[in-house]
Amino acid sequence: QVQLVESGGGLVQPGGSLKLSCVVPGASFSMYGMGWYRQAPGNERELVASITNGGATAYADFVKGRFTISRDTPKKTVYLHMNSLKPEDTAVYFCNRDPPYLGWGPGSPVTVSS
Repeated sequence: QVQLVESGGGLVQPGGSLKLSCVVPGASFSMYGMGWYRQAPGNERELVASITNGGATAYADFVKGRFTISRDTPKKTVYLHMNSLKPEDTAVYFCNRDPPYLGWGPGSPVTVSS
């Protein structure tokens, strides 16, 4: 059973930046696309950004131009660089394959507030 582990979240002021990391144990990391998802209180979990095994990226309109997804295959890690954060970005952020397949990790909470 692969256990996803997200990290890097925290409290940040509007306009600030954070970098999230997700380690994906197992031998098959390089074979699959990965995604970052988020879930705000009372909302459904939604896809924020995705990256294919070849490195092609895609973003939800609400983060386009502000967030960047990347992956480091030797480290089996996927990253989400978040800039120009807004209060509406407040949520718990999760990683998983795109589309989701693995069990969900605990997520990394991000709070954007002054």
